[in-house]
Amino acid sequence: MGTPDAALPTLHALHGYADELVVCTQPDRARGRSQAPVPPPVKEAGVDLGLRVLQPANRGEVFDAVASVGPFDVGVVVAYGTILDLSTLSFPADGFLNVHFSLLPRWRGAAPVERAILAGDENTGVTIMAMDEGLDTGPIVASQASPIGDHENAGDLTERLATEGAQLLLATLPRWTEGAIKPQPQDDALSTYAARLTTEEAKLDFSMPAAALAQQIRAFNPRPGAWALHDDRLKVWSAIPAPTGGLAPGQLLIQGAVMVGTGEGDLVLRVVQPAGRRSMPAEEWARGIRHDAPDALR
Repeated sequence: MGTPDAALPTLHALHGYADELVVCTQPDRARGRSQAPVPPPVKEAGVDLGLRVLQPANRGEVFDAVASVGPFDVGVVVAYGTILDLSTLSFPADGFLNVHFSLLPRWRGAAPVERAILAGDENTGVTIMAMDEGLDTGPIVASQASPIGDHENAGDLTERLATEGAQLLLATLPRWTEGAIKPQPQDDALSTYAARLTTEEAKLDFSMPAAALAQQIRAFNPRPGAWALHDDRLKVWSAIPAPTGGLAPGQLLIQGAVMVGTGEGDLVLRVVQPAGRRSMPAEEWARGIRHDAPDALR
């Protein structure tokens, strides 16, 4: 059970491991200007692999979809997008395992990778958890730590953890189905919550230090994209703290590099995206700024 690209490494790993495999994913959703239905990545991959694909329309239909599979050994969930109820979790003989992209109990919830970067965590990892009815509260079956790269954004880190999670799952499944692993309860006192991302919180506040803003930009790449206002909304996809400071918060300085002042130090903009246009090097954007345009971001 999974939906986005991050679930694909586990799907492909299971396809080479399982005797029989059924895929359950979210329904097709309307996308783009045409609002044409677009299948989720897991559906596309499942069809390409010749697998049976289930797409229950809502949480109420998930039980019926899983029941339609008949008796099966184990369920695996990676970013499916719906919390499973107890009746659904009771179907497989060996329960459901969840591949989660954090070291639980830290960062339970929908956006563990982004929240780890945003908080300035030096390390994260993947956890294989035996699922219960709670939100990422089940006992831990296996975990593996992984450092967060200094310049790694959320998209890059998710892609890497998705691969590491698939590998850890394959190493864990044989011992799990043999009953050789005793899952360890999580310490709820150490838990933190990874709330869903919002566009509003991705707005850059240039009174913050440059280092914190660089973290924010990494955390919100690729979704929803950190942004500020110039003539219009300007998304900032990549930036690094400058070795020197001196600009007022939000003040722009264009001297080869494009720098903006912050509450502590300056920030060098590397890749930006003006509203309605493609992403581009910040220097290219700066060359196209009108002479009467504001000399600050806000």
